[in-house]
Amino acid sequence: MILPVLYQIALRALRRNALRSLLTMLGIVIGVGAVIATVAVGNGAKARVEAQIAALGQNVILIMSGNANRGGFGMGFGSAPSLTKQDYDALRQEITGITGVSPDVRASAQVAAGSQNINTSVFGVSEDYLQIRTWPLAAGANFTAGDVRSANKVALLGQTTAQTLFGEGDPVGQFIHIGDASFNVVGLLASKGMAMMGMDQDDVVLVPYTSAMIRLTGDTTFRSFSVQASAPDVVDDVKTQIAELLRQRHRIAAGKDDDFHIRTQQEIAETATATSRVMTVLLGAIAGVSLLVGGIGIMNIMLVSVTERTREIGIRLAVGARGRDVLAQFLIEAVMLSVSGGLVGIAFGIAGARMLSANFGWSTLVSANSIVMAFAFSVAIGVFFGFYPARKASRLDPIEALRYE
Repeated sequence: MILPVLYQIALRALRRNALRSLLTMLGIVIGVGAVIATVAVGNGAKARVEAQIAALGQNVILIMSGNANRGGFGMGFGSAPSLTKQDYDALRQEITGITGVSPDVRASAQVAAGSQNINTSVFGVSEDYLQIRTWPLAAGANFTAGDVRSANKVALLGQTTAQTLFGEGDPVGQFIHIGDASFNVVGLLASKGMAMMGMDQDDVVLVPYTSAMIRLTGDTTFRSFSVQASAPDVVDDVKTQIAELLRQRHRIAAGKDDDFHIRTQQEIAETATATSRVMTVLLGAIAGVSLLVGGIGIMNIMLVSVTERTREIGIRLAVGARGRDVLAQFLIEAVMLSVSGGLVGIAFGIAGARMLSANFGWSTLVSANSIVMAFAFSVAIGVFFGFYPARKASRLDPIEALRYE
């Protein structure tokens, strides 16, 4: 029996029980739609994390005080201060293949301008910080190496801080009070948006690290350094140089734990996206269970159909139809159910992802791979769960089938 005829027979059989066919397809629709929507949510979360990691800059290496094995990186690095001004100078002078180094001095302080008074984050950094973070200026200019050496009272404002203190006015050239000290605003930073932990990166004031240490914190050590490698292919070499230099400077004997921790931007990205990858796989697997349930529904309905159409099968076999023709007929019916359900499920999945993004503000990213994977799985489900009923129908004895009531 030729294939187009088998398709016509299968379609006629499905139309004869339209409501039952639709209900059978529903499991596949829900399964495919759920897989696409959940994977889109996971991909969106992963893409958002990667974008936030990219906001750290290009080819960045972070050096953190304390040892991760002693609770430094996991729950708040910097608890064991070990990085000094001499370390900073040594990094700038002795490490090859880098384009910038910046210390990290952080404080939370009251910042006032006129009648406005807010509590915000103040970061003490070097003149290389904006280059390392690829953070452009919206207005004004960066402070200079001379400002850092002289601990000048100059500041750069983030967009949120500037908006709060000065409204729509130009903050460049204005003065702000940080604690008891008056700082001249020399630049306005471009907007950076939200950080990984949901913090507003634009609610910040940047000052020379020397000014922060003298006038705000009184610190004599640093919590971390940010180092920028000149190219991606030298990141590992720079990391090795840094580790060797700091171990030598801190007189750490062979076999002893470091009193610092080094992470490359790639390592940070892999750590940050690991959770989202696991959640994507887990949610996709849970959604995939509904596809299996839909496949079981297809098998159940096809077995019922074989029982209901036993006499029809017997007549076909009696007039010359071969067993493989009957097998193909019922297998095509099962595949048509799964394919139709898969196509509708794709539309539902894409629409569901867009609704989640629009109504809940979730980042979603529908990928072609997830669509192809879900659709291919739905077709495979149709073939797998439709084969047994089709095989059963093809092996019916014509005489017994004709006698069936």
